[in-house]
Amino acid sequence: MPDEKELLCPSAPAHPGTSVLIGVLSGTREEPRIVPTREAMPVDQEIIELARPVSPGEVFRFADTCQTSACIHFKNAACQIAARSTELLDEVTQRLPHCPIRAQCRWFHQEGPDMCRRCPQIVTKQYAPSAAVLRIVDEDQPPQLSDSD
Repeated sequence: MPDEKELLCPSAPAHPGTSVLIGVLSGTREEPRIVPTREAMPVDQEIIELARPVSPGEVFRFADTCQTSACIHFKNAACQIAARSTELLDEVTQRLPHCPIRAQCRWFHQEGPDMCRRCPQIVTKQYAPSAAVLRIVDEDQPPQLSDSD
């Protein structure tokens, strides 16, 4: 297993010189999906510009060094995005999707293949997230009641 300092967060902001592009947004607003790139590509200003007029996180998925305890989603020695994703989200693929960073991915090393089968539905910047996605990023988010409740 890679050293903790070598693990990558697969949903990091774009930072030229440190982060890598690992996926492109596809799907619909209701069911967004990340299509992985063949290989991780170093982020430069040209990649950032390709997203204009929206932010890069609305179009692409990036990875960068996992910040562990410096990240708001890292508690109890684990990434809570990954932990809650395997608990709250259904799998969206039977087969493990291609991943350009699996060997260094924090989510894979923490949750294993179960996370990989959920990973394509994790979009860094969403403007209409589902109730489950809201609960993944904020553990204090109450479950959403249906109209009949």
